[in-house]
Amino acid sequence: MAYARPAPTPDAGLLVLRLGLAAILLFHGIYKVTHGVAWMAGPLGRVGLPAFLGYGTYVAEILAPVLLIVGLWTRLAALVIAFDMAMAIFLARSGDVAKINPMGGGWAIELEMLLLVGALALALAGGGRYSVGGARR
Repeated sequence: MAYARPAPTPDAGLLVLRLGLAAILLFHGIYKVTHGVAWMAGPLGRVGLPAFLGYGTYVAEILAPVLLIVGLWTRLAALVIAFDMAMAIFLARSGDVAKINPMGGGWAIELEMLLLVGALALALAGGGRYSVGGARR
């Protein structure tokens, strides 16, 4: 007896990816709203960047995730998040790129890389049908 395969649902997969990525980043953004971003002056200054660029994390970790949840300007929001994660790795985790996490193994920057790769996937694929942007297609 042959079983029928379920129809692929890439739009539902994109929705799950959008919501999951947005939820994780919103927690980081909420932390920065409640605790500030003044601490970023150090890492930014070490590479010659002005401290005010730290406020860009509010765009990347509050505004962009909200846009992902709604599905509006998904590709742009995802690119902003990918850039944010690339900068986080460069500024705060560059010494960990070739390290294994001592607490249970795994890559030391696996969370940052997973968020970056997920954001790049959304930048390439878009938000899917279950989004404000997808509804207009």
